[in-house]
Parts: sequence; structure tokens; C-alpha cells
Amino acid sequence: MAGGNLEVFKFGVYLFVPILTMFHFASPEWYNEHVVPARDRFWPPEEKTNKPPTNPTDLHAELARLRAERLARRAKPSVNSEIPLDH
Repeated sequence: MAGGNLEVFKFGVYLFVPILTMFHFASPEWYNEHVVPARDRFWPPEEKTNKPPTNPTDLHAELARLRAERLARRAKPSVNSEIPLDH
């Protein structure tokens, strides 16, 4: 068997690899250089994202808008209703 020195070395590796990894990847410079550009390519800008209503007044206004859009779509004749079923 290898002995105690190997166990001490393995313990040191097991202890310091996660600590050094966190130290390297948690630095603000690395984050701003690597993560922020990738995030900006992956996610849309915040101005273009859907923002749900956060208070009851906005919620009621949004529901009224959606209800009006749905009723307008129902009132508009659809293309399928103009095709006669008995060919």
C-alpha cells in the first residue's frame, strides 16, 4: 500500500481543488468577461421580455385587454367558416 503520505496528498487535493475552482470562477473580472457576454447572447434584453402585472389594477387592465382581443377575434369571420361543408 502507498501509506499515509498518499492519503495526505489526496486529502489536500480534495480540499483545495474545489476552493481554488471557486476562487477562480467567482472572481468578478472572470464573471464580467465570460458569463455576461454569454448571458447576453442567450437571453433577450430585459426591455423585450414580458413583464406580468404586479398589482391588482394592472392585472384587471391586462385581463380586460386580453378579453377585448379575444372578443375581436371571435367577431372576425374565420377562413374556415366560408368553406361549404357539402362539396
